Amino acid sequence: MAWRSSGATNAELVENLWRNKLITQPLVKSAFLKVDRAHYAPSMAYEDSPQPIGHHATISAPHMHAHAVETLLPFLLPNPDNGHQSTADSAASVIGQAGRPRRVLDIGSGSGYLTHVLAELAGETGVVVGLEHIPALRDLGERNVGKSAEGRALLASGRVRFRVGDGRKGWEEPSPGDAQPGVGGAAAPDVAREHERKDEAGGWDAIHVGAAAAVLHEDLVRQLRCPGRMFIPVAAESSSEQYIWTVDKDEHGGVKKKKLFGVRYVPLTDAPK
Repeated sequence: MAWRSSGATNAELVENLWRNKLITQPLVKSAFLKVDRAHYAPSMAYEDSPQPIGHHATISAPHMHAHAVETLLPFLLPNPDNGHQSTADSAASVIGQAGRPRRVLDIGSGSGYLTHVLAELAGETGVVVGLEHIPALRDLGERNVGKSAEGRALLASGRVRFRVGDGRKGWEEPSPGDAQPGVGGAAAPDVAREHERKDEAGGWDAIHVGAAAAVLHEDLVRQLRCPGRMFIPVAAESSSEQYIWTVDKDEHGGVKKKKLFGVRYVPLTDAPK
């Protein structure tokens, strides 16, 4: 089904993903329409296939990005102060503590494409951090986001940030309101700060991992907020196969893991020397 989703333009690509039910939520469709993949893919930008971006890394196929976003969606959308679901979010339940700004970690951010899409969904108070283990890829993601006016605004506001680090260990980022005045503190700041203190190093509502982990790294599970969700490809122990797993942490800290489907990703490893 995936190869049938390619298009001649960004709008046609997204429409085909929608028609083939690879995108099913209107909010996800809207976010993908706002981010032109041509700013991120060095060639064949609107093909529904992975593309090399250098340093043994790729930009994933659009249908895989769509799977990831739809899986994480309830943990990406802003949760209003009153705890009620917004009318714009009639198709997806919002999970999380009301009034607390969203924090999203994109491990293996590569081209920066998915980092930008995630930021479109996390709202004006959210922060999305793209994490790379290769400085040149960190710079590539930031440079690509800066190709559009919308992306430049996200970078200038601090809503999108790119960092260099070992994705297997996760990442600790200052809470939005403390690190970037005016970002992440608009909604119920006192309540939000209290929640930040309860989550180790701020934690993450959603973690996306764009490379295959050898194991399900406990540092990443620990850094999930309560509640929170991770989307991660993990190599099978007894074969060369890889599978997408979701890891959910509930409001009490209980962890539930679920294997979804087979995939083929580049490995989550040390930076090449």
